[in-house]
Amino acid sequence: MDTTERQHTRTLIIGSGPAGYTAAIYASRANLSPVLYEGLQPGGQLTTTTEVENFPGYPDGITGPQLMDDLRRQAAKFGADIRPGRIAHADFSVRPFSLKADDGTEISADTVIIATGATAMYLGLPDEQKFAGLGVSACATCDGFFYRGRTVAVVGGGDTACEEALYLANLASKVYMIVRKPYLRASKVMQQRVAEKENIEILFNTNTVGLFGEEFLEGAHLVEHLGTDDERRFDIAIDGFFLGIGHKPVTELLDGQIELDDHGYIRTFGGTTATSVSGVFAAGDVADPRYRQAISAAGTGCRAALDAEAWLLENL
Repeated sequence: MDTTERQHTRTLIIGSGPAGYTAAIYASRANLSPVLYEGLQPGGQLTTTTEVENFPGYPDGITGPQLMDDLRRQAAKFGADIRPGRIAHADFSVRPFSLKADDGTEISADTVIIATGATAMYLGLPDEQKFAGLGVSACATCDGFFYRGRTVAVVGGGDTACEEALYLANLASKVYMIVRKPYLRASKVMQQRVAEKENIEILFNTNTVGLFGEEFLEGAHLVEHLGTDDERRFDIAIDGFFLGIGHKPVTELLDGQIELDDHGYIRTFGGTTATSVSGVFAAGDVADPRYRQAISAAGTGCRAALDAEAWLLENL
């Protein structure tokens, strides 16, 4: 790392979480002396998850914050320069790339790994945060296991919500789908699969206006035909409340400089983590609209670091 006013690194990693920290581990072991900016939520979405039971190597489970701390400490052990704060500006039109952190630090980088993640879309209810990790989840494949034989609800009417509901229907005894429209927006095949599941009940024309419970989530306040003469308010008893209204990849920093897919995720090419800008790589949920799992994010973090190392050998 240079000590000049404009700092330079061979590899800059933007974002933490499983992808960013794993990229830092591999880049450090390849002697790339990576600099990693953790972003606004150090450790990413897993820091809001209480128990993680599906990450290999933890047969007794581990909390999300502890898992992220383990990965962070491992990256630091191998020499990664891990910094708080975020990258506020990036210019990928120049070589080396020019970036600026929110504390004013200016950095040039030969390669960049973008691991900024994606954020789940929420309804905006105050109770969503109150019961986060205590009954409210944005990932059925992450947390559905904890609701075996119980009653849950999924909000949304698109493919994402249907996928969540179908996954949960194989675990829970009862799954409500809360759909504000009078129909499902999902593809025909997904609609058919949902209709064929006997333990899924769809509540059309219904909005969630609140959640309730003491220590853990116990139910939801719903309104049918909101704002009409037929408006009806009622409650349902549920143990889990799953958001199925989509995720938003964190790509504002890119400012149109890197190609995105139709859903706003970073597009990668050739079966690698390479983006549309040579020397810039993407890892984790920011480039993954499908799996969104900690283990798959970590895997792409590994791949991004290896791709960055190969790019440096070929180009510098």
